[in-house]
Amino acid sequence: MSASRITRTVIAGVLASGAVVAAAAMPASAADGRHHGRSNVVIGDVNTRDYGHGHGRGGRGGDEWIEVVNTGRGSVNLRGWTLSDSDGNRYRFGHLRLAGHSKVRVHTGFGRDGWRDVYQDRRNSVWDRRDTATLRNDDRRVVDFKSWGRGGRH
Repeated sequence: MSASRITRTVIAGVLASGAVVAAAAMPASAADGRHHGRSNVVIGDVNTRDYGHGHGRGGRGGDEWIEVVNTGRGSVNLRGWTLSDSDGNRYRFGHLRLAGHSKVRVHTGFGRDGWRDVYQDRRNSVWDRRDTATLRNDDRRVVDFKSWGRGGRH
């Protein structure tokens, strides 16, 4: 076997083993299907409150929220991103720069938007006891989802 052929064989083996190592090092979150893409923005805690008739306390849905968390170091502009439920209710983010290692709560009810809390200004609750929240980026690609309730992942 010639030296150049041996060199090519060794290089091919090194590249193949590198691909195996990279696949094994894939984060568990990517392997379980939760993350589609490479976004550091994920759905965090979910707080659903059922006070009867599908309303939050005072009939405003104010105690119901979902956290959107930036797990990365850099900030992310959420303008155009959406958070939706399995019934098709959708919240579209306005200009909101989510700093690295921070979170924002998306409330169902009424309030004044800030950098820690934003409000959908809905009278009725959105998040059911069994539901799925889906976070999409401004390209409408699924970034993360979270299901809860019977048969779901909490």
